[in-house]
Amino acid sequence: MGFSIITKDNFFRGRDDQDKPWQEDYLAMYSSLWPGITTDPDLMMIPIDDHLAHRGDGVFEVIRCVFGKIYQMEEHLKRLDRSAKAISLGFLPGIGHIKEITKELLLVAGEKDSLIKIIISRGPGSFSANPYDCPESQLYVNVFRFRGLPEECYREGVSVITSETPIKKSFFANIKSCNYLPNVLMKMEAIDAGSRYSLALDEEGFLAEGSTENVGVLTKDGILKFPGFERTLSGITVKRVFQLADELVRKEMVKDVKYAPITPKEAYQAKEMFLTGTSINILPVVNYDGMTIGDGSPGPVYSEMATLLWQDMTENKEILTGIDW
Repeated sequence: MGFSIITKDNFFRGRDDQDKPWQEDYLAMYSSLWPGITTDPDLMMIPIDDHLAHRGDGVFEVIRCVFGKIYQMEEHLKRLDRSAKAISLGFLPGIGHIKEITKELLLVAGEKDSLIKIIISRGPGSFSANPYDCPESQLYVNVFRFRGLPEECYREGVSVITSETPIKKSFFANIKSCNYLPNVLMKMEAIDAGSRYSLALDEEGFLAEGSTENVGVLTKDGILKFPGFERTLSGITVKRVFQLADELVRKEMVKDVKYAPITPKEAYQAKEMFLTGTSINILPVVNYDGMTIGDGSPGPVYSEMATLLWQDMTENKEILTGIDW
């Protein structure tokens, strides 16, 4: 079987222009390798010898743009910086440069409801595991159209299962790295089981986190609990939900809000349960491992938290970054 030799001169003439529906929402990408911006999904590529591609050696953040304003950008970039420093990964232009690129990229993308994925990679250099083979790290930023879950997920709730995939060790769980194989396997488990999400347990059998989500439980005695961050990623959304939940205490909808260990049994018997994350906001869970949570429908605490979070996402000028559209 013969193959064409692809060169810079004939790549665009010879490429396959068949429909690629998964690219429909890819709006714009910045690469520090060019450096520049493209709106052509076929050009949104990275070199195969970038250690990001063949070693998962990089860190990332996903940030939400809502109605043309970026939600909690500062917190996401602080975590990006912490993750990068944890693995001795630097990006010389710095976080301020990333902010400006992100704003400009959003304008080029032209979509006010979108997700922004920011990646700092170790960079090209070799196919070895040696990070010192890479002369410099690289920055890749993508903007893609936001497509939320079907409305019935929020209206009726979702089911989750307990994952059998081993949880990441504490050091790696607290770094938002691009090595997401355990997370991928957790998502596969959920889908194969006919569920949308799965939850990992830590080494002591307590609830930890989902593949890309944090979890909250309203216990039968009225305490709103979230797993601590000793063995899970410090979620930006769940931390904000935790802060906003003070309003629920004030209204006497819950007795207290705390980070504390949660057993599966405690979750099975919970009044309410929900997931949080950048792309899902807050999502009610009505079934866990085949056990009905509460009365099997989204509860009042979820409803109030969803309202508080949405108001925060759309009205809180202190944590919204504006764009000059």
